[in-house]
Amino acid sequence: MKNMFFTEEHELFRSTLQDFFKTEVNPFINEWEAAGKTDRAILRKMGEMGYLGLEVEEEYGGMGLDYMYSTILCEEMGKTGSLGFETVVAGHSYLAMNYLIHAGSPFIKEQYLRPSVTGTLIGSLSMTEPFAGSDFKGIRTTAQLDGDAYVVNGSKTFISNAYYGDYTVAAVLTEKGMSMLVMDLNSEGVTRNKLDKVGIRLSDTAELAFNNVRVPKENLLGEEGKGFYYVMQSLQVERLTGAVACIGLIEHVLNITLQYISERTAFGQTINKFQVLRHQIAEMATEYEAYKAFSYQTSYRLAQGENVVKECSMLKMRVGDLLNEITYKCLQMFGGYGFMEEYPIGRIYRDVRIAPIYGGTSEIMKEIISKMVIDGVAYKPAYQK
Repeated sequence: MKNMFFTEEHELFRSTLQDFFKTEVNPFINEWEAAGKTDRAILRKMGEMGYLGLEVEEEYGGMGLDYMYSTILCEEMGKTGSLGFETVVAGHSYLAMNYLIHAGSPFIKEQYLRPSVTGTLIGSLSMTEPFAGSDFKGIRTTAQLDGDAYVVNGSKTFISNAYYGDYTVAAVLTEKGMSMLVMDLNSEGVTRNKLDKVGIRLSDTAELAFNNVRVPKENLLGEEGKGFYYVMQSLQVERLTGAVACIGLIEHVLNITLQYISERTAFGQTINKFQVLRHQIAEMATEYEAYKAFSYQTSYRLAQGENVVKECSMLKMRVGDLLNEITYKCLQMFGGYGFMEEYPIGRIYRDVRIAPIYGGTSEIMKEIISKMVIDGVAYKPAYQK
């Protein structure tokens, strides 16, 4: 299956990436979990390797590669077993930076995109508000133009990377409607509050309050009033990269479970000989392979410039739930040990509950799919590559 979508160069990149994660990420995940944050040094190392700017044009320090490299990156991040680590990197590269790549002016790309590629600056995406989650049209944060700056007032919540990060791409209401601004999080009038989460604890998440924050008008992304269209386009990437990461994490969960049941004995034999477990593994492996193929196909189509809103929504809707179902069943195979902190399946169990929620809930995905399949709604791209 991989040979249909990935070249020899792609697979060489995968191998190099696996070696990097094995030495630079996997040994430190528990340490970062305990600290409640990911060491920024790993992001700078990833920047040095070019991993943070795979699709960024070379003019701004990126690699200028096709989207399939990003597919590999996200899948391999999932295979580290830490959805939190993937959330940190994806929140930076495929949420914040994605807007800079497609809608940023040369000024914004020089000031924010270039240092984001190196990991010197860490970005976040501020969409959700206390009274507006998936309903983007319900946002209340305002940005009024005053001379050479926008004055921003309002609040955001559940923002990944915003507590320890440097800037955020924020959805705001301007005179012409919903627009996107790049905001420095150290600006006067910005207040950050770190949120205490159930899982993905090495990924920092914050509430943001904006009190008369002055943002230079040069920090406007694209055109005023077109923020909603930019969001609709960028959500394809956000949801697809998240789904691919979940696919990688499913593989990791299955692998550690297969290892455990091949070693654990009961009633004179290893428990992988019991039919009830064998058939569960067979069912889970089948669904995993089916959705992996679907995710590769969708990634390839996106890489070719196709508009794949429906497919990305389908993957986001199903893969997060599938990850939860498989993790639940696999933890059961560990018995009491699965509930112990010393076994990674327990941490993964806590982490994966967020998968069907962030980036658009499964219920919202069903509504999007229904509109496209039943009502014939078509979502047109806001910008082309």
